Amino acid sequence: MDTNTSLTHVNGSSQLHADTQLFSSEEDSSLYFTYGGDCNQLEVNNLHYQVDTAAQIPWYERLSEFKLPWEIQGDKQTAIDKLSLRVRSGQMLAIIGSSGCGKTSLLDIITCRDEGGGVTSGQILINGRPNTAQLVKKSIAHVRQDDRLLPHLTVRETLAFVAKLRLPTHFTQAQRDQRVDDVIAELRLRQCAHTRVGNDYVRGVSGGERRRVSIAVQLLWNPGILILDEPTSGLDSFTAHNLVITLSRLARGNRLVLLSVHQPRSDIFQLFDLVVLLSSGSAVYCGAARDMVPYFTALGHPCPRYCNPSDFYVDLISIDRRSPEHEAQCLERARVLAEQFSEKVRDTDDHMWKSGMALMHSESGSAQPDKAKDDQVVVISKDRDGLPSRLQQFSILIRRHMYNDYRDLVTLLVHGLEALLMSLLVGCLYYGAGEQPLSIQDTVALLYMIGALTPFAVVLDVIAKCHAERAMLYHELEDGMYSVTSYFFAKVLGELPEHCVFTLVYGLPIYWLAGLNEAPDRFLFNFLLVWLMVYCSRAMALFVAAALPTLQTSAFMGNSLFTVFYLTGGFVISLENMWQVASWLSHASFMRWGFQGLLLVQFRGNKYPVSIGNFTLDVDGIYVVEMMKMNQYPLYSCYLVLLAVCLVFMALYYVCLKFIKQKSSQDW
Repeated sequence: MDTNTSLTHVNGSSQLHADTQLFSSEEDSSLYFTYGGDCNQLEVNNLHYQVDTAAQIPWYERLSEFKLPWEIQGDKQTAIDKLSLRVRSGQMLAIIGSSGCGKTSLLDIITCRDEGGGVTSGQILINGRPNTAQLVKKSIAHVRQDDRLLPHLTVRETLAFVAKLRLPTHFTQAQRDQRVDDVIAELRLRQCAHTRVGNDYVRGVSGGERRRVSIAVQLLWNPGILILDEPTSGLDSFTAHNLVITLSRLARGNRLVLLSVHQPRSDIFQLFDLVVLLSSGSAVYCGAARDMVPYFTALGHPCPRYCNPSDFYVDLISIDRRSPEHEAQCLERARVLAEQFSEKVRDTDDHMWKSGMALMHSESGSAQPDKAKDDQVVVISKDRDGLPSRLQQFSILIRRHMYNDYRDLVTLLVHGLEALLMSLLVGCLYYGAGEQPLSIQDTVALLYMIGALTPFAVVLDVIAKCHAERAMLYHELEDGMYSVTSYFFAKVLGELPEHCVFTLVYGLPIYWLAGLNEAPDRFLFNFLLVWLMVYCSRAMALFVAAALPTLQTSAFMGNSLFTVFYLTGGFVISLENMWQVASWLSHASFMRWGFQGLLLVQFRGNKYPVSIGNFTLDVDGIYVVEMMKMNQYPLYSCYLVLLAVCLVFMALYYVCLKFIKQKSSQDW
C-alpha cells in the first residue's frame, strides 16, 4: 500500500478524503483486521435528558448548608434536548462541543450508566432494539476518560488476563495469545508490550500508550460498537492524532466508533466521518464532517481561511458566562442555530444533514468497509456464552492480584519496615528488664499494646489501598468482566500471604525482646491471637472502604470504630466499671477478646512475686486475670469470637460489594 495515497472512505451518507499517513509500513497495514459480527447501528430518537443537580450531591455533603434532606430543593437542568442521530458500522462519529455541553451525559445514557438522578425521554436503539444494560454489555465497549489499569502489570500481561476473563472458554490458550498479539499489533503497542503500564506514581508507558492499552482491553472481545469518552484528553497533539488514526482504522474494520472530543485539531477533524456539534445539549449540526463548513457557510457563518473548523464553530456555539448580557446573547445564537438545523433535517429519516453531493453518493449506494482476509478475522459470539465460570474467574483474578501486588516492592518494603520498626521499638523498651521477668503491670500494658499498634496502622493502609482500586473495580464490574463473588474471594485470599508475613515480622521480635513466656506452645497461641486481631482490623477496614464513597469518610469511620473497640477493650477502663452501652460494645470489640486471650496465654500457670509489707508471695497469674474480670470465658472462646468478628466483617464487606456501587464520589 502506498502510504501517501489519498484514501477515499465511503460510509453510507459520508465520503471522507484524508491525506493522512494511516499506516507506517506495509507490515502494519496487513495486521489490521475486521470485526467479524453483523452490521451494527446506533440510533437516537428525540432524546431529552434532565439532570437533578441536587441528587448528584450526597446528603452528607449537604450538611454544610444546615438544611434537612427534605428541605433541599432539586434543580433540574437540561443536559440533552431533543437530540436525534443515526450511525452505522464503518463510521466514526465525533461529538464535539465545549465543556458542559452534554457530551459525557449522552455517552452515559447510551451505555445505561447515567447516575445523575436524571429524567429521560426519547428512544435509543441498538441494532433496532431498545438499549438495556444487558444489551449494552453484549454489544458496546465503553472506554472511559480516565485510564484505570493495574500499574505493576506489563501491557501484555494486562491484556492476557483480560483475554482469559472475557474470551469464551472454548478458545484455546494459543487462540487467546494470538488474539492478544493481534490487538497489540493493531494498536501499535509492540514496542512497549513488556513494559509496565504504570500510573501517576509508578513509571511505565507513556500517556498515549496507556490510553491505547485501555482501548485494547475493550477490543479483546471484538465489539461491534466502540464508545470513547474524551480519548484525546491529556495527550499532546501528535499522540492524539495517532490515536484517532487508530480509531479510524478500527472504524474501517466494520466497527461503529463513537467518541466525544472537546476541540480537535484540523487534521484530526478530517478523520471523522460524522460530526455532532452540541451546545447546551442541543445539536446545531449533525452530519458528514466534510459538509459542516458548507452548511454553516450557507447560514452566514463561513469559516475563515486557514482556521480550524472545529475551533471556529465550537467558539461560535459556546456560551460566554462572564456577564448576563454575553450569556443571553450566546444562548440566543445557539438556540437559533439549533432551530435552523432542526428545520433542515425535519423530513429526513436518519436525522443527518446531507449536501447535494452526499445525497448523490447515498442514492448510488455505499461501498462496504474494507475487509481483512478471512483468516485474520476473529469472530466472537455476540451472546458471549461460554465465558469463564466463577471458579475460573477466581483463579484468574487471584493470579492477577498477586502479580500486581507482589511487584510493588516499595510498598511491601515500607509496610514490612513499618511492622518491624514498631516491634523493635516496643521490644527494646521492655528489653531492659534483663533476666528479671516483667512486672504484672508492665506485662498487662505490653500485651494490650501488642494488640493495638499494628491493627491501627493496618486500618489506614487497607482503606487507602481499597480506594485506589475502587474506580477500576467499578468499571470492571459494570463491564461484566467478572462477578462480585470471584473478586471477593480473590481479594481476601490473595492478601493472606502478605498478612501472615507482616504479622510474623511484627509479632516475633517484640515477643522475644520483651522476654514473654518462652514455651513454644505459648508463643504459637500468642501469635494466633495477634494474627486474628490484626485480621479483624483488616476485615473492618475492607467493610468501611466498600461502604463509604470517599477516602476521607472511610478513614474517619475506620478510625472511629477502632477507637470505640480500643476504649472498650478492658484496659483503659475495667469491664466492671463500664457504663451499660460501653459494656455492650465491648462484647463486639476484637480488642477486648484478643486482650483477654493474651492475658490467659501469658499469665495462666506462671508465678509472679507479690510483696505485702515485708512478705513476698508467689501468686499464680490466673488470679491477676480474675482481678481484671477477664477470666469469664475459656481461652478457646476468645479464638471463636475473634473468628466470628472476622467473618461478620467479611460478610458485610461482601454485601457492600454486591449492593453498593463501588464508584468513589471523587470520580463523579
